[in-house]
Amino acid sequence: MKFISIILIALFLSVMVSSCKQHQDARRPISQTSGSFMKKSVARNKKLVAGEEDQIKKLMKSNPEVDYIASSKGYWYSYDTENEVDTLTPKKGDVVFFDYEIKDLNGAIIYSELELRPQIYYVDKQDIMMGLRDGIKLMHKNEKVNFLFPSHMGYGYHGDNKRIGPNQPLICTVTLHDFKPEDVYKKENKSISTVPTLKKVITDSTPQVPTTIKKAIPTPIKPKDTLK
Repeated sequence: MKFISIILIALFLSVMVSSCKQHQDARRPISQTSGSFMKKSVARNKKLVAGEEDQIKKLMKSNPEVDYIASSKGYWYSYDTENEVDTLTPKKGDVVFFDYEIKDLNGAIIYSELELRPQIYYVDKQDIMMGLRDGIKLMHKNEKVNFLFPSHMGYGYHGDNKRIGPNQPLICTVTLHDFKPEDVYKKENKSISTVPTLKKVITDSTPQVPTTIKKAIPTPIKPKDTLK
């Protein structure tokens, strides 16, 4: 009996070890699948970016008269109006006043300038399209620039859930009117907002004039008041 008990215990331990080993082995494909998925995802994204860049390069090639400039961030731009006098460009801490229009690569308008105006942007403090966030900081006052953005500099794989589709490259035409330090803008805005209040106080403190004025009737002179 003692011998049988030893055999049963040995069999039990053998089954437990085998079960643990199988359990450990079963985890390996998960890690391999995860790594494989990441590699495929990276390859797919590279292919997508390359395809969009080919579309943009084809557009630029079809307009040989336009001088396109390649940015270090992976987009291209050209000038409709260039300011060669000013040297200052917007930076963090500035407030920018601009208008822009969004088109697809065929030139069809997605959002018109009229729909989007006016734009007031606190540089690097607001969440806007990544391409605009970078492109605006290249511009001078009174410049008009056409930006060619791949989707990763635009609205990415999800679009804007309205008119811009997934993975859609865009043309953004931006007109930068002005920019100034945020503290200057706030002071100006505060002084402007106080004008209506002062005007109201002055208006309210003005005495009200009756709408109808009764003419004074002269009192007749009585005989006793007549001078002798």
